[in-house]
Parts: sequence; C-alpha cells; structure tokens
Amino acid sequence: MSTTEQTPPETAGATEDTGTPEAPAKARRVRTFGGELSRRGSLIGVWVLLFVLFGLLSPAQFLSAGTLQTIFGSQQTLVFVALGALCAFSVGEFDFSVAAVAGLSATLLAVLVSGAGFPVWLAVVVAVTAAVVVGAFNAFLIIRVGINPIVTTLGVATLLTGVSSRISDGGSVFLTSPGLFSAAATEVLGLPISFYYGLAVAAVFTYVVTCTPLGRHMRFVGANRSVARLATVRVDRIRAGAYLMSSLLCGIGGVLLIGTVGGFDPASASTYLLPALSATFLGTSVIHPGRFNPAGSMIAIYFLATGIVGLQLLGFAGWISDVFYGSALIIAIVLSTLFRRDARRS
Repeated sequence: MSTTEQTPPETAGATEDTGTPEAPAKARRVRTFGGELSRRGSLIGVWVLLFVLFGLLSPAQFLSAGTLQTIFGSQQTLVFVALGALCAFSVGEFDFSVAAVAGLSATLLAVLVSGAGFPVWLAVVVAVTAAVVVGAFNAFLIIRVGINPIVTTLGVATLLTGVSSRISDGGSVFLTSPGLFSAAATEVLGLPISFYYGLAVAAVFTYVVTCTPLGRHMRFVGANRSVARLATVRVDRIRAGAYLMSSLLCGIGGVLLIGTVGGFDPASASTYLLPALSATFLGTSVIHPGRFNPAGSMIAIYFLATGIVGLQLLGFAGWISDVFYGSALIIAIVLSTLFRRDARRS
C-alpha cells in the first residue's frame, strides 16, 4: 500500500474554493466604485466637453480671458439666490420668493442711499434686515398658519415685486458708491472679490450640511419630517431657520448686485428664479446624486453659465437662455427623481 494518501475530495481544491469568491467580490466593488464615480462626476464631464466643443467652434472668442471672466465673474447674485433656495430645498421646503427678495434688497439699498441720503453701511443693514423679515413672514405663514409653501412663496414674490416697483416709482434705480463697488467688485486674480464670497459661503454651507449635527438634522427633516419629530428633532425650528437663512443669503445677493452693476430694474428680479431653480436641481446630479448639495449647485451654476455664454457667442439670440435653463430644469428634475428612487431601493 502506498504511503502517499490520496487527498480527500472534500479537501481537494480547498485553496481554490476559498479564493474563488474574492475575485467576483473585488470585481463588484470595482464596478460599484466606477459607477458611483461616474454618477458623481457626470456633470463635470459634460462641462469639460462643453468647454472643448465651444473652444473648437469659436476658439478666438470662447477661449479668451474675457469669456472666462464673464462665466465665473458675473454669477455672484445667482450664486447667493441659488444657495438661498437650496436652504429651503435641503429641509424639504420650497421658496419661490428668493429672486424677489434679492430684488427688494437691491432696490431698497439704492433708494435709501440715492433718494433718502442714508449712509451706505446703514442702507446695507436695512436692506438685508428687510430681506430677513420677509423670510420670517414666509416661515410664519407656512409653519404656523399652515399654508402651502409653493402658494405662499409665489404670492410673496408677487407682493415683493409690486413693493419694489412702488419704491422705485416704477423705474430703474441707480447707485454710485465707490466704497460698495470696491467691496463687491475689486478684482482678485482676475475675478471680482464677490466671486470668492460665493465660494466661501458654499464652503461653509457644505461643512454645516455634511459635518455638523445641524446638517444631519436638516437632512433628516428633508427626508421624513414625521420620523424626525419622533426622533425629537426640532423640526419647525429647523424649517423656520431655513427660510430665514434663505432670505438672508438673497438679501446679500441683492446688495452685491447693486454694488457691482450700479443699477437695477425691479421688474427684472424674476429673471433670477429659473436659473436658481435649474442650478439647485441640476446640482443633485453631481457630488451627492439625488441630494441637494451646495457643491453640486455651484458646479451647476457655472456649467449653465458656460452653456449660455457659448451659445450666445455662436450667434444664438437671447431666447436661448430661457430654452437652456428650462431644459436644464426639466432634465435635472428627472435625474433627481431617478437618483432618489435608486437611493430608496438601495
């Protein structure tokens, strides 16, 4: 009888069997990581393609320093209005008065300085305070009285547009203030300093949402208000704070608008609403798919600006802005719905 025993069938290939499941698991992890990365960065990829496309079609104009300054240096008001809207969306609320609040702030500032002789700093305080009061009014009607937020904020937006027109006597307002212009439009590395204000606010917003208990509570309230109450989260306080912060940011956006441009037509305030909504919803398709997030909104703002400026340089008329923003909003809502559905299934 041979001294070498035959390996039992159950032990034969044991090494191969124990190692076999690891390869498919690693492959699945790689595929999952790759798919998640492509979802998080898909909008950035399309943005890069836009730059390449417009650069090929109109290299002399699109690839100039002036075009880049237009894209990144003229969106300050939109940044603050979009981040204001994002405050409400992050907790499951709606605020369609954001553009009108910015318009009221800009109009009030110009009228107080040019018409009433207020010092600029005092007029800025009054204008921003008025914006916060509007946020408190929205919160009272929606949270305390229980009126639908869409109806409430649309009504307030119409009201504010009328008030702004009355304050300005139905025309445009103008403000010449070297100090305010310097604080809003001084160039740093080729871009106005207000561009960096927007980046700073977005960075702080991102930190609060992702790294603080308040941010976790905001996401909790936005996901399921009833469950958040059962978990002893102060839901109404967070909702009210969101409306106040929304109006505060929009008020600051209005101050930057009049400080940078020097003039404003109150009737044009509504033109900021569609771009702000498009940016906030489109931002849910990047960084944190299916979730409102400041970084995604910032990327979306400059992505949309790139598309608008590029198309205008190619000779398209002003109507292209409405078409582009409207299409982006529809696509963003569809993508946001699909991402949220996938997240619930997961």
